[in-house]
Amino acid sequence: MIVSNAVRYPTYVPATVAEALEQKAGVANLLPIAGGTEVMVMFNEGLLAPCPVQSLHRLAPEWGGIREAEGSLVIGALATYTDVRHHPVVRERYPLLVEAARVTGALQIQNRGTLVGNIVNGSPAADTVPALFAYGAQVRLLSTRGERTVAVTDFYTGYRKTVLRADELISEIVIPPPADGARHYYRKVGTRAAQAISKVVVAGVRGRDSVRLAWGSVGPTTLRTPKTEAAIASGADADEAVATLATEMSPLDDIRSTRDYRLAVSQNLLREFLKRTSPGG
Repeated sequence: MIVSNAVRYPTYVPATVAEALEQKAGVANLLPIAGGTEVMVMFNEGLLAPCPVQSLHRLAPEWGGIREAEGSLVIGALATYTDVRHHPVVRERYPLLVEAARVTGALQIQNRGTLVGNIVNGSPAADTVPALFAYGAQVRLLSTRGERTVAVTDFYTGYRKTVLRADELISEIVIPPPADGARHYYRKVGTRAAQAISKVVVAGVRGRDSVRLAWGSVGPTTLRTPKTEAAIASGADADEAVATLATEMSPLDDIRSTRDYRLAVSQNLLREFLKRTSPGG
Protein backbone atom coordinates (compact mmCIF):
# COMPACT_ATOMS: atom_id res chain seq x y z
CA MET A 1 0.00 0.00 0.00
CA ILE A 2 1.32 3.44 -0.93
CA VAL A 3 0.73 5.97 1.85
CA SER A 4 2.77 8.82 0.42
CA ASN A 5 2.99 10.19 -3.11
CA ALA A 6 6.03 12.33 -2.43
CA VAL A 7 7.93 12.78 -5.65
CA ARG A 8 11.40 12.05 -4.27
CA TYR A 9 10.65 9.29 -1.74
CA PRO A 10 7.30 7.57 -2.37
CA THR A 11 6.64 5.38 0.66
CA TYR A 12 5.13 1.90 0.82
CA VAL A 13 3.84 0.43 4.10
CA PRO A 14 2.99 -3.25 3.70
CA ALA A 15 0.53 -4.77 6.16
CA THR A 16 1.66 -8.36 5.65
CA VAL A 17 4.83 -10.22 4.76
CA ALA A 18 3.25 -11.35 1.48
CA GLU A 19 2.50 -7.74 0.55
CA ALA A 20 6.05 -6.69 1.49
CA LEU A 21 7.53 -9.36 -0.79
CA GLU A 22 5.22 -8.42 -3.65
CA GLN A 23 6.30 -4.80 -3.35
CA LYS A 24 9.97 -5.78 -3.19
CA ALA A 25 9.57 -7.80 -6.36
CA GLY A 26 7.50 -5.25 -8.22
CA VAL A 27 8.96 -1.85 -7.33
CA ALA A 28 12.37 -1.01 -8.77
CA ASN A 29 15.05 0.26 -6.36
CA LEU A 30 12.77 -0.12 -3.34
CA LEU A 31 14.64 0.66 -0.10
CA PRO A 32 13.35 -1.26 2.96
CA ILE A 33 13.47 0.54 6.31
CA ALA A 34 13.22 -1.10 9.73
CA GLY A 35 14.48 1.28 12.43
CA GLY A 36 15.78 3.74 9.85
CA THR A 37 18.73 4.86 11.98
CA GLU A 38 21.28 4.54 9.17
CA VAL A 39 18.94 5.73 6.42
CA MET A 40 18.02 8.92 8.28
CA VAL A 41 21.69 9.83 8.71
CA MET A 42 22.14 9.57 4.95
CA PHE A 43 18.92 11.53 4.36
CA ASN A 44 19.88 14.33 6.74
CA GLU A 45 23.32 14.64 5.13
CA GLY A 46 21.83 14.78 1.65
CA LEU A 47 23.42 11.46 0.66
CA LEU A 48 20.24 9.46 0.07
CA ALA A 49 19.41 9.42 -3.62
CA PRO A 50 15.71 9.77 -4.47
CA CYS A 51 14.09 6.34 -4.35
CA PRO A 52 10.92 4.59 -3.22
CA VAL A 53 11.11 3.42 0.40
CA GLN A 54 9.36 0.61 2.21
CA SER A 55 8.56 0.94 5.92
CA LEU A 56 8.38 -2.49 7.52
CA HIS A 57 7.11 -1.39 10.93
CA ARG A 58 3.68 -3.00 10.51
CA LEU A 59 5.33 -6.42 10.24
CA ALA A 60 6.51 -6.29 13.86
CA PRO A 61 3.98 -8.91 15.06
CA GLU A 62 5.56 -11.44 12.69
CA TRP A 63 9.16 -10.24 12.49
CA GLY A 64 9.72 -8.40 15.76
CA GLY A 65 10.34 -11.22 18.20
CA ILE A 66 13.19 -13.28 19.58
CA ARG A 67 12.60 -16.96 20.21
CA GLU A 68 14.20 -20.38 20.40
CA ALA A 69 13.55 -22.98 17.71
CA GLU A 70 15.11 -26.43 17.58
CA GLY A 71 17.83 -25.34 19.97
CA SER A 72 18.83 -22.26 17.96
CA LEU A 73 18.19 -18.61 18.68
CA VAL A 74 15.97 -16.86 16.13
CA ILE A 75 16.03 -13.05 15.97
CA GLY A 76 13.34 -11.43 13.85
CA ALA A 77 14.14 -8.75 11.31
CA LEU A 78 12.49 -6.03 13.39
CA ALA A 79 14.00 -7.00 16.76
CA THR A 80 15.93 -4.02 18.14
CA TYR A 81 19.23 -3.77 19.96
CA THR A 82 17.24 -3.12 23.12
CA ASP A 83 15.23 -6.30 22.56
CA VAL A 84 18.50 -8.22 22.24
CA ARG A 85 20.07 -6.62 25.31
CA HIS A 86 17.20 -7.57 27.59
CA HIS A 87 16.11 -10.95 26.27
CA PRO A 88 16.80 -13.59 28.95
CA VAL A 89 17.99 -16.31 26.56
CA VAL A 90 20.38 -13.93 24.80
CA ARG A 91 21.74 -12.72 28.12
CA GLU A 92 22.29 -16.26 29.34
CA ARG A 93 23.74 -17.92 26.26
CA TYR A 94 24.91 -15.24 23.79
CA PRO A 95 26.78 -12.57 25.78
CA LEU A 96 28.65 -11.29 22.72
CA LEU A 97 25.35 -10.07 21.26
CA VAL A 98 24.40 -8.36 24.50
CA GLU A 99 27.72 -6.51 24.63
CA ALA A 100 27.64 -5.62 20.92
CA ALA A 101 24.12 -4.23 21.28
CA ARG A 102 25.16 -2.30 24.40
CA VAL A 103 27.98 -0.44 22.63
CA THR A 104 25.99 0.37 19.47
CA GLY A 105 25.12 4.06 19.46
CA ALA A 106 23.03 5.76 22.14
CA LEU A 107 19.90 4.42 23.82
CA GLN A 108 17.73 6.13 21.20
CA ILE A 109 19.55 4.19 18.46
CA GLN A 110 19.28 0.96 20.43
CA ASN A 111 15.54 1.44 20.84
CA ARG A 112 15.01 1.89 17.08
CA GLY A 113 17.85 0.14 15.29
CA THR A 114 17.81 -3.56 14.42
CA LEU A 115 20.43 -6.27 14.08
CA VAL A 116 19.16 -7.08 10.60
CA GLY A 117 19.57 -3.43 9.64
CA ASN A 118 23.14 -3.57 10.93
CA ILE A 119 23.75 -6.58 8.68
CA VAL A 120 22.14 -5.15 5.55
CA ASN A 121 23.88 -1.80 5.90
CA GLY A 122 27.11 -3.60 5.05
CA SER A 123 29.48 -1.39 7.02
CA PRO A 124 32.75 -3.12 7.98
CA ALA A 125 32.53 -1.16 11.26
CA ALA A 126 29.18 -2.72 12.24
CA ASP A 127 29.33 -3.58 15.94
CA THR A 128 27.08 -6.65 15.95
CA VAL A 129 28.31 -8.41 12.82
CA PRO A 130 31.57 -9.78 14.33
CA ALA A 131 29.51 -11.36 17.12
CA LEU A 132 27.25 -12.97 14.53
CA PHE A 133 30.31 -14.24 12.65
CA ALA A 134 31.76 -15.70 15.86
CA TYR A 135 28.50 -17.48 16.67
CA GLY A 136 28.14 -18.96 13.18
CA ALA A 137 24.86 -17.16 12.45
CA GLN A 138 22.78 -17.60 9.31
CA VAL A 139 20.28 -15.24 7.69
CA ARG A 140 17.02 -16.30 6.07
CA LEU A 141 16.15 -14.48 2.87
CA LEU A 142 12.60 -14.36 1.53
CA SER A 143 11.17 -13.40 -1.85
CA THR A 144 8.06 -14.24 -3.85
CA ARG A 145 10.18 -16.99 -5.42
CA GLY A 146 10.83 -18.73 -2.11
CA GLU A 147 13.30 -18.86 0.77
CA ARG A 148 17.03 -19.44 1.09
CA THR A 149 19.45 -19.48 4.00
CA VAL A 150 22.94 -17.95 3.84
CA ALA A 151 25.73 -18.06 6.40
CA VAL A 152 26.45 -14.52 7.57
CA THR A 153 30.13 -15.16 6.74
CA ASP A 154 29.08 -15.63 3.10
CA PHE A 155 26.68 -12.68 3.03
CA TYR A 156 29.25 -10.03 2.10
CA THR A 157 31.00 -9.89 -1.26
CA GLY A 158 32.84 -6.58 -0.80
CA TYR A 159 32.59 -3.15 0.78
CA ARG A 160 28.86 -2.58 1.39
CA LYS A 161 28.09 -5.34 -1.13
CA THR A 162 26.05 -8.42 -0.28
CA VAL A 163 24.43 -11.45 -1.88
CA LEU A 164 20.97 -10.03 -1.15
CA ARG A 165 18.98 -9.99 -4.38
CA ALA A 166 16.82 -7.07 -5.47
CA ASP A 167 13.58 -8.87 -4.64
CA GLU A 168 14.66 -10.31 -1.26
CA LEU A 169 14.17 -9.30 2.35
CA ILE A 170 15.91 -10.75 5.41
CA SER A 171 13.23 -12.25 7.63
CA GLU A 172 15.36 -13.44 10.55
CA ILE A 173 18.76 -14.39 11.93
CA VAL A 174 19.31 -17.96 13.12
CA ILE A 175 22.14 -18.63 15.58
CA PRO A 176 23.15 -22.13 16.71
CA PRO A 177 23.80 -22.70 20.40
CA PRO A 178 27.40 -22.22 21.58
CA ALA A 179 29.17 -25.34 22.76
CA ASP A 180 28.83 -26.15 26.44
CA GLY A 181 31.61 -24.51 28.39
CA ALA A 182 32.57 -22.13 25.58
CA ARG A 183 34.18 -18.85 26.61
CA HIS A 184 33.09 -15.61 24.97
CA TYR A 185 35.06 -12.42 24.33
CA TYR A 186 34.04 -9.08 22.78
CA ARG A 187 35.92 -5.81 22.62
CA LYS A 188 35.37 -2.59 20.70
CA VAL A 189 38.09 0.05 20.43
CA GLY A 190 37.07 3.54 19.35
CA THR A 191 38.01 7.16 19.83
CA ARG A 192 35.61 7.49 22.78
CA ALA A 193 34.21 5.10 25.36
CA ALA A 194 30.69 5.46 23.95
CA GLN A 195 28.89 6.46 20.74
CA ALA A 196 31.99 6.00 18.61
CA ILE A 197 32.56 4.26 15.30
CA SER A 198 34.96 1.41 15.96
CA LYS A 199 38.59 1.43 14.90
CA VAL A 200 38.87 -2.26 15.72
CA VAL A 201 36.23 -4.64 17.02
CA VAL A 202 36.74 -8.32 17.78
CA ALA A 203 34.42 -11.11 18.85
CA GLY A 204 35.61 -14.55 19.80
CA VAL A 205 34.24 -17.87 21.03
CA ARG A 206 36.64 -20.48 22.38
CA GLY A 207 35.53 -24.03 22.97
CA ARG A 208 37.42 -27.02 24.23
CA ASP A 209 38.96 -27.75 20.83
CA SER A 210 37.72 -24.93 18.57
CA VAL A 211 38.15 -21.18 18.17
CA ARG A 212 36.14 -18.65 16.17
CA LEU A 213 37.46 -15.09 15.85
CA ALA A 214 35.86 -12.29 13.85
CA TRP A 215 37.20 -8.79 13.27
CA GLY A 216 35.48 -5.57 12.26
CA SER A 217 36.84 -2.22 11.00
CA VAL A 218 40.08 -3.78 9.75
CA GLY A 219 39.07 -4.50 6.14
CA PRO A 220 36.34 -3.88 3.56
CA THR A 221 34.16 -6.47 5.30
CA THR A 222 34.05 -8.23 8.65
CA LEU A 223 36.53 -11.09 8.48
CA ARG A 224 37.52 -14.34 10.14
CA THR A 225 41.15 -15.33 10.76
CA PRO A 226 41.14 -19.12 10.29
CA LYS A 227 44.93 -19.59 10.43
CA THR A 228 45.08 -17.82 13.77
CA GLU A 229 42.09 -19.81 15.01
CA ALA A 230 43.75 -23.07 13.98
CA ALA A 231 47.01 -22.10 15.66
CA ILE A 232 45.24 -21.39 18.94
CA ALA A 233 43.16 -24.57 18.74
CA SER A 234 46.33 -26.61 18.19
CA GLY A 235 47.96 -25.20 21.33
CA ALA A 236 50.04 -22.28 20.05
CA ASP A 237 51.17 -19.84 22.74
CA ALA A 238 50.36 -16.13 22.67
CA ASP A 239 53.50 -15.11 20.77
CA GLU A 240 52.90 -17.72 18.08
CA ALA A 241 49.24 -16.74 17.74
CA VAL A 242 50.11 -13.04 17.46
CA ALA A 243 52.74 -13.77 14.84
CA THR A 244 50.23 -15.79 12.84
CA LEU A 245 47.71 -12.96 13.03
CA ALA A 246 50.29 -10.55 11.62
CA THR A 247 50.65 -12.74 8.52
CA GLU A 248 46.89 -13.17 8.11
CA MET A 249 45.60 -9.65 8.71
CA SER A 250 46.38 -6.63 6.56
CA PRO A 251 44.31 -3.79 8.05
CA LEU A 252 43.20 -0.80 6.04
CA ASP A 253 44.25 2.83 6.33
CA ASP A 254 41.36 5.29 6.48
CA ILE A 255 40.21 8.52 8.06
CA ARG A 256 39.63 6.87 11.45
CA SER A 257 42.94 5.08 11.89
CA THR A 258 46.10 3.67 10.31
CA ARG A 259 47.06 0.17 9.29
CA ASP A 260 49.87 -0.02 11.83
CA TYR A 261 47.64 1.13 14.68
CA ARG A 262 44.92 -1.35 13.80
CA LEU A 263 47.37 -4.24 13.57
CA ALA A 264 48.98 -3.38 16.91
CA VAL A 265 45.59 -3.07 18.60
CA SER A 266 44.40 -6.34 17.05
CA GLN A 267 47.48 -8.15 18.34
CA ASN A 268 46.94 -6.73 21.83
CA LEU A 269 43.28 -7.76 21.73
CA LEU A 270 44.28 -11.26 20.66
CA ARG A 271 46.54 -11.53 23.69
CA GLU A 272 43.70 -10.37 25.90
CA PHE A 273 41.35 -12.89 24.26
CA LEU A 274 43.80 -15.70 24.94
CA LYS A 275 44.25 -14.65 28.56
CA ARG A 276 40.54 -14.29 29.30
CA THR A 277 39.42 -17.45 27.53
CA SER A 278 42.20 -19.81 28.62
CA PRO A 279 41.36 -22.45 31.22
CA GLY A 280 41.45 -20.70 34.56
CA GLY A 281 41.56 -17.31 32.81
